[in-house]
Amino acid sequence: MDRKAKNILQYIFWGIVAVVLVYFCLRSFDWKQFSEALTLCRWEYVILSMLLGTLVFLVRGNRWRMLLLPFDPSTSSVTTFNAYNICMAVNLALPRAGEVARLGYVVKHSATGPDGKRLLSFDKALGTLLIERAWDAFVTLAMAAVLLVVMWNSFGAYLKESLASLGGAGLLWWVLGGAVVLVLLLLYLAYAFREKGGIWGRIWGFVEGIGSGLGSFMKMKKAWLFLVYTAVIWVIYWLMSACIVWALQDIEAFSSLTMADAFFLMIAGSISSVVPVPGGFGAYHGVVCGALSSIWGIPMGTGMIFATLNHESQVITQALCGLASYIHENFFRKS
Repeated sequence: MDRKAKNILQYIFWGIVAVVLVYFCLRSFDWKQFSEALTLCRWEYVILSMLLGTLVFLVRGNRWRMLLLPFDPSTSSVTTFNAYNICMAVNLALPRAGEVARLGYVVKHSATGPDGKRLLSFDKALGTLLIERAWDAFVTLAMAAVLLVVMWNSFGAYLKESLASLGGAGLLWWVLGGAVVLVLLLLYLAYAFREKGGIWGRIWGFVEGIGSGLGSFMKMKKAWLFLVYTAVIWVIYWLMSACIVWALQDIEAFSSLTMADAFFLMIAGSISSVVPVPGGFGAYHGVVCGALSSIWGIPMGTGMIFATLNHESQVITQALCGLASYIHENFFRKS
């Protein structure tokens, strides 16, 4: 089976997963209640959340640009902003394909050196992307840990319930330990057989890409600004979640939610992104509705009001930003 066929089957599989997840989320959905909630919604906060969603693409683009500049000093903020917009729009239809589109876009717009080659190669760009992803994963886990320590009384029961569904914390540690051993084994095999090419050569190429990206981080000027961008990004995400909470304040089920609750829902929604379904449909709704039900006692059908409003408003934002960048690239930038 060729690679194109495998990709098609992969997209079909995750599309089916998304449909199944959406079905389980919507089976207890009260459409009458949802329509009534829309009439009570404060739409100015939803619009504000969408504007913040656009701003976060710009900030993320500028942060990524800092990792790319050591390779190609000509990389512009417009290029990285458009790359992020196109990436998110593509991901709505083809999960994870947007990352490839993002890398291809910045490489295409990279300057050429005296030898006629692009200053920014795909491998180098991939290394910066992997470092960026690893950094965001670390920050997410760190924030989740701090949140649970500081507000264990509020969210500890939800964590215990989640662990219980996995057979307890002991099983979780065994799973994590096994994953670490497996990764180390794969790295050793990739290094040992890297000269033979094939799958091991590709794995080792990814490892070298990470090394290249890490090198760009070490060469980056004003590293403190990278940390500032990271803080700004997560504050914006927090405000986006809070905006939807504020938009639903006139609905009794959500009237008691606070900024701290919005922060937890932001973390829960971020963790749901590990499931590569198109646009996060179903996965985000299931995780967030489960949290609202377990912690605040909000029925799954009612929780879908928050999940749908938050997720779909950002889907629209991603689609509009992607369209705007596509128009800019094909009409204004060329001219």
